[in-house]
Amino acid sequence: MTEPLKKTRIDSQITGMAGEFLVAGKMFKRGLQVSVTMGNAKSIDLFVHNPKIGRTFNVQVKTLRYKNCFPIRRENVTANDIYVFVVLNKEDQDEEFFILPGQTILNNIDHFFGTCYTGEKPSTFPAINYGPLKEYKNNWTLFDLDGTE
Repeated sequence: MTEPLKKTRIDSQITGMAGEFLVAGKMFKRGLQVSVTMGNAKSIDLFVHNPKIGRTFNVQVKTLRYKNCFPIRRENVTANDIYVFVVLNKEDQDEEFFILPGQTILNNIDHFFGTCYTGEKPSTFPAINYGPLKEYKNNWTLFDLDGTE
């Protein structure tokens, strides 16, 4: 009798790197300059420079294999960073990208985190919910803004 095949868990580091390189590719396609930090810059995954407007963005990429909540604590959200949330999906499906400034998240914690911080006892595993991110899907034009808006 053969034993059933165990499902192997995909390394979270591979998932994270997949998201970072996919985002970098999208940036290059838009004519932006990108530097992948490979973990050498604490909490910054990509430096993205738009030479047309002379602005550099600090980008944090959060990646999941499938639709779910993105684990992150509000204390780790930085107002001046841009967050790109990536859902890889199945191999035969397109990835999903949700792009928004950290300040937007911080301005409405309850909207993005749901009940993580509103109960008597805050969650020990806070996360940004998938639903509120939908309005920021493919918001790549955020990298065209010069900061004077």
